[in-house]
Amino acid sequence: MMHLIARRLLQLPLVLLAVIVITFALVWLIPGNPMQNEGRQPPAEVVEAMNRQYQLDTPASFLGGYLARVSGVGWVLGWNTQLVDFGPSMRHPDWTVNEIISAGLPISATIGFGAIAIALFVGTAAGLVGGLKPGSWWDAATQSIALVGISLPSFVTGSLLIVLFAAKLRLFPVGGWGSPAHALLPMVTLSLPFAAYIARLLRFGLIEQMHTDHLRTARAKGLSRRQAAWSHALKNAFLPVLSFLGPAAAAAMTGSFVVEKVFAVPGLGRHFVDAVLGKDITLVMGVVLVYAALLVAFNLLVDVLYVWIDPRIEMVAVQRR
Repeated sequence: MMHLIARRLLQLPLVLLAVIVITFALVWLIPGNPMQNEGRQPPAEVVEAMNRQYQLDTPASFLGGYLARVSGVGWVLGWNTQLVDFGPSMRHPDWTVNEIISAGLPISATIGFGAIAIALFVGTAAGLVGGLKPGSWWDAATQSIALVGISLPSFVTGSLLIVLFAAKLRLFPVGGWGSPAHALLPMVTLSLPFAAYIARLLRFGLIEQMHTDHLRTARAKGLSRRQAAWSHALKNAFLPVLSFLGPAAAAAMTGSFVVEKVFAVPGLGRHFVDAVLGKDITLVMGVVLVYAALLVAFNLLVDVLYVWIDPRIEMVAVQRR
């Protein structure tokens, strides 16, 4: 297991470097200028001064300075006061990207963690029902709900929840942030697609495991279908769900752009949308880097849990090397 962790940690700088270069190339090619505000073009001398300030004269100068700041080289050389410095925001001169991420990430992570917890609970329950009783009306009901959860866009689900529980029943606030009541509807909205995928993955995994030879042997020894599933099938059936949870958790923790817009939540996703529309290069790259780091971290956690659940996976990997 330690070899797996060490190998992934060694790959992390290369992954983040590729993310930085690709993101920068895409953002640089977006039409427009970050100095333009609401369609107004500042004077040429102002644009020139701001280009020098943000090192936007050439792509190479900006990328070189940015890599130095975010890699820690700038901190070692005394160029910046923080170990990882994402630089100033181009659209919010009074804020640095580090400050914006520090303010928005905890909000997005709170919603994301709650959404994943709800999705895991609901999806596992629905998957168990469908996997243990395939073809029953319970199975049909859970699969129909899962299909709706996957197909229905988040902005539709969020709008329906706002109309029903906020506008009509007045049980929750319409939007904003500041109390647990503000978080529940965004969490539920964000959790539904994840819960649907978890239910389908677990259902298919259980049905497949229940037809294996070792499950037939367990049933022949006197175990009931439920006992055999719980003792022998569930662990292996949950492995596809575990693979899904890695990128799903990273996506949820960094915030859903649509959900945060619908509920007016000041999370990281909302800042990212505004940064793309305003071509705030430093903010876009900072948010993407945070997402990439979380994605790698959660995938590493999933790999460790894989080996813990089934040690044979690490043995196969060692044999292939």
